[in-house]
Amino acid sequence: MIYLTQLIYIKEGQEDVFHQFEAIAIPLIEKYNGQLLLRIRPSDDSYIEHHIDQPYEVHVVKFETEQDFHAFQYDESRKQFLHLKEQSVKTSILIQGMKL
Repeated sequence: MIYLTQLIYIKEGQEDVFHQFEAIAIPLIEKYNGQLLLRIRPSDDSYIEHHIDQPYEVHVVKFETEQDFHAFQYDESRKQFLHLKEQSVKTSILIQGMKL
């Protein structure tokens, strides 16, 4: 089992485009033995302390195997809409962990 935490930073004014991409990508997670555990859009007052820019969204996802995660990444229907992600996402940070 692998766990992924992603901090997602959006280009200003591209929120709707990002939401279009997410509407396609998120349902595909289950197809590849994954589960979206958390999807958080933190507000300014939800931070106690931070030393990095505040992300637009934070996702926590789990996949049964790393191969499942890679299959999700390379899903053909998802790849058709990567232009939406490229248009809307300024940057993202992916943190990977494993359940011991």
